[in-house]
Amino acid sequence: MNILVLNCGSSSIKFQFINSDKKEVLAKGIVERIGEEISFFTFKSEKIKKQNIKISVENHTQGIKLISDSLLDSKFGVIQSKDDIDAVGHRLVHGGEEFSGSVRITERVIDKMRECIKLAPLHNPHNIKGVEASQKIFSGVPQCGVFDTAFHQTMPRKAFLYALPLEYYTKHKIRRYGFHGTSHYYVAKEAARYVGKSLDELRIITGHLGNGASITAIDKGKSVDTSMGFTPLEGLVMGTRCGDLDPAIPLYMIETLGMNPQEVYDVLNKKSGMLGLSEISNDMRVIEEGIEKKNQKASDALEIYAYRLKKYIGAYFTVMNGVDIIVFTGGIGENMPILREMVCTNLNSLGIIIDRKKNRITKNGILDFSGEDSKVKLLKIPTNEELMIALETEAILRKKMGYKGIRK
Repeated sequence: MNILVLNCGSSSIKFQFINSDKKEVLAKGIVERIGEEISFFTFKSEKIKKQNIKISVENHTQGIKLISDSLLDSKFGVIQSKDDIDAVGHRLVHGGEEFSGSVRITERVIDKMRECIKLAPLHNPHNIKGVEASQKIFSGVPQCGVFDTAFHQTMPRKAFLYALPLEYYTKHKIRRYGFHGTSHYYVAKEAARYVGKSLDELRIITGHLGNGASITAIDKGKSVDTSMGFTPLEGLVMGTRCGDLDPAIPLYMIETLGMNPQEVYDVLNKKSGMLGLSEISNDMRVIEEGIEKKNQKASDALEIYAYRLKKYIGAYFTVMNGVDIIVFTGGIGENMPILREMVCTNLNSLGIIIDRKKNRITKNGILDFSGEDSKVKLLKIPTNEELMIALETEAILRKKMGYKGIRK
C-alpha cells in the first residue's frame, strides 16, 4: 500500500509517503511557518535530493495541497494520480479515553477529538484542521488516525489515577494519559523482533528521549505505566519542560513571586528542563560541548537528567518484577552514548551491566550494548513513528489491527 503519513502542528505539516509493503519512504518533507508572511517547503524524493522553496502558505489546506501537487509533479513527483494514494495516516495527539487504538477516521471520531480539545488545546485543534483539509483534498481516500495516547490505554487504574478526589476523574477526566505511544510501541516491537521472542512474553522499558521525553513500562506487550501524565509536562527532565515537580511550587510562584498562571505555565513548559538548569541551551549537543569545556552548569544538568531517568528505570523494574530489555530511542537516546552510560552504570544489583566499548560504537540501526554478563538486554533502537503510522493504517484497512480500536 502507498500511504501518505501526515503530522500536522500549529504552523507546520511533516509528511512521508511510504510504501508499507516494502517499508520504503518514497518521498518526505515539511511545510513550515504556515500562516506567516513567508513559509518554507522542503521536499525530497528518489528523483530529487532536496528541494527548499520559499512560498506563502496561509493555512493547512494550502499546505496539504502543496504536498499533493509535489507528489504528482511530473519532474520530481512519485505518483501519476491521486488514485495511487491508498490511504492517509494521521499522527494524532490526544484521544482521551475514547481511543485505545488506531482508527479509521469518521465524523464520530472527529467529534470525539473535538471533545478532547480541552485536554490538548495546543495540539488537537491543528490535528483536526489537518484531517479536514486532507478529507477535502483526497476525497474518497481512506483517512486513518494513530493517537499518541492510545497505546497507554492499557494502564491499570492504580497507574493512571491521581490521588485527588475521585470526582475530578469521573467528572473531568483528570488522569494519567501518557504520550509518545506510537514510538514506544514501535521500538518495543523492534526489540522483541531483535531478540527473537514474542512481545507478549517480554518485560520492556522504553525511553523515548528527545526534546520531549518519556519512559514506559511494557509488560507482555501492554503499557502498564508511563512517565508523562495528564499533560506532556510530567515525568522526566526534558529540553525545556521541568518534568516531575512539587505541585505546591506553581502556587508559590503565583502567591510569592507575583507571577500569573500563564507566566508560570511558560516557565514550566518553555524555560525549564535542560535549558533552565544549564542556562545555555535545551539542545543536548550544546550541553555536551559545554561539558567538554568544563561548564559546571552543563555537567550538573546532565547529571540531573540521567538521575531522573535512572530512578524511573528502578521504579519500573519493581512494577514489572524485573525487566528483560531496556530500549533507548529518540534523538538523545539514539545519539548520546555518554547519557546511556551514565544511566546504565552501577545497576549491577538489577542485573544491568553495560559494555562501554559497544555503547560508543556509531552505527545505523539497532545497537546492542549489553555487557557479557548482563541479565538485561540493553538496546539502542531508532524510532520510526511515521512507519508505525503507515503500518497501523495498513492494518486498519486490512482489518488486522494490533490492538483495540474506538470503544463502543
